[in-house]
Amino acid sequence: MGSVPIFAMELLFILAIGLVAGTLSGIVGFGSSIMLMPVLVIVFGPLQAVPVMAIAAIMANLSRIIVWWREVDWRVCAAYSATAVPCAALGAATLLVLPARIVEAALGAFFISMIGVRRWMAAHDLKLGPGHLALLGVPIGYFTGIVASTGPITVPVFLATGLVKGAFLSTEAASSLAVYLAKAAVFRSFGALPWEIALQGLIVGSTLMAGAFIAKRFVLKLDSTRFRLLMDGLLLLSGLALLWAALLPAQP
Repeated sequence: MGSVPIFAMELLFILAIGLVAGTLSGIVGFGSSIMLMPVLVIVFGPLQAVPVMAIAAIMANLSRIIVWWREVDWRVCAAYSATAVPCAALGAATLLVLPARIVEAALGAFFISMIGVRRWMAAHDLKLGPGHLALLGVPIGYFTGIVASTGPITVPVFLATGLVKGAFLSTEAASSLAVYLAKAAVFRSFGALPWEIALQGLIVGSTLMAGAFIAKRFVLKLDSTRFRLLMDGLLLLSGLALLWAALLPAQP
């Protein structure tokens, strides 16, 4: 009996974090997976947390598309998705055969490494076209299949196309939506997405959707310097949390 109220408290905590994460990602274009993944890993375990996050991410991206529907650049979205979607499916299949601790360590190291990558990309005034996006979709899509989110990469990539504010948020979300749908399909085909996990993802995703609508009023007010610091801080904290979880002694 005691485990039921404990899980209820854990779920309420996840939903509270989800609302904050949904608002944040609705402002800066990413962050929901980075904030939620450490919590989901602790509550559900790393292999179950990724499918749950995949369902929640579908809902989060869908909400940003709805909020900024008129500003989606479908040409940019199609160029990126053409290669990112099949590569994400391949990455998701790779994830399902990896040991749990490798998943945790990879997630943590990935998030921390993205601090340097993001700063390097921001230092170069790049303008990317559809051809560049199609090429970048191969590695980014594959890693998204493995590590839950590559928002720290896709954010500077899509900004480098010249998209800003609502156009950036909605186009990046539309592209990510296609990738996460591919991941969910792979998880389902391999039996890693039973209805119980799908329901958990829908519950978590509902808070992310609510956060996206709350965020709309703040999008134009975010200072660029604070944005960069916030992004690096999220990457560092989440990466360290996942590396710590990977180093914990195995449970008997």
